[in-house]
Amino acid sequence: MAQPKRVGYAVIGLGHIAERAVLPAFRHAKKSRLVALVSGDPAKARRLARKFRAPQYFTYDHFEECLGNPEVEAVYIATNNSTHLVFTRRAAEAGKHVLCEKPLANTSEECRQMVEACRRSKVRLMTAYRKFFEPATVDLKRLIVSRKLGPLKLIHSAFTFHLPDDPAWHLRRELAGGGSLWDVGVYCINTIRWLTGQEPLEASAYSWTSDPARFREVEESIAFQLKFPAGLYVQASSSFAAAKASFLQIHADKGWAVLCPAFAYNEPRRLSGRTGAQWFDKTYKPVEEFHLELDYLAACIRSNRDPEPDGVTGMRDVAIMESIYEAATSGHPVSITLPT
Repeated sequence: MAQPKRVGYAVIGLGHIAERAVLPAFRHAKKSRLVALVSGDPAKARRLARKFRAPQYFTYDHFEECLGNPEVEAVYIATNNSTHLVFTRRAAEAGKHVLCEKPLANTSEECRQMVEACRRSKVRLMTAYRKFFEPATVDLKRLIVSRKLGPLKLIHSAFTFHLPDDPAWHLRRELAGGGSLWDVGVYCINTIRWLTGQEPLEASAYSWTSDPARFREVEESIAFQLKFPAGLYVQASSSFAAAKASFLQIHADKGWAVLCPAFAYNEPRRLSGRTGAQWFDKTYKPVEEFHLELDYLAACIRSNRDPEPDGVTGMRDVAIMESIYEAATSGHPVSITLPT
């Protein structure tokens, strides 16, 4: 039986995540192929097109030419957060499916416009959440769903790293949308929502910085609490001022589990814990997470179905982060209203 034709992608934005993770992933993809690159830097686009064997490359000024190529069926948007909406709209209007880096946009209203643009054009919109496909996190999800841990009571999570001086756009609210919460804290929020299948009801938060001159527009560090139904509470934090580290720690009625590191894409992982009297401890080698999400959307496109981490998923994460910021500013708990 003949295999379906691979879905052709154009990658928009050639920053760190695209060059180090997205473009190399096409070498391992089975259902996806790289067709074009789009960048504001023509010399970089030319160099990376040669390196990763992309048949075409374009500047942002010639994005319409890229969208006019029938071999481009989907786009991977890896630009700064403030441009996700405009690139999604233009791609959707051209009939191209969209895989967009997280956070989906700078506001939940912008997310809503992205969702509606893709629905009008009948194309798929997927938020690029790698954890849906990473084996250790998938195993943790299975453990929770199996009820071997019992009802969930408390979850701790964190994601920290030292933000380099470049790219500087992470320090500008207009371009980034927010600070460490927006960039890496979103992993804690989305992964816990996916693992538990629950939506938070209320947020409390406190943000701070040790370098006010540098972090004038966005927060350096933030700690937040989310109240979920049925007595589950989440304590989480993110920071641009600590060594690279991440974890998920699940406390439940019949046991506990820890995944560490939880969110980095290029490190071995360890999932350990206890269910009743039974201990478990398993290590996982790093896997190529980005080709898994590329191929997953490609499979959704070929089978005409919506991806699970869709645009609404990304929109709700942004709405939750907006509530967290409101709680940090006001100093009191804020009820969370999720967009539908």
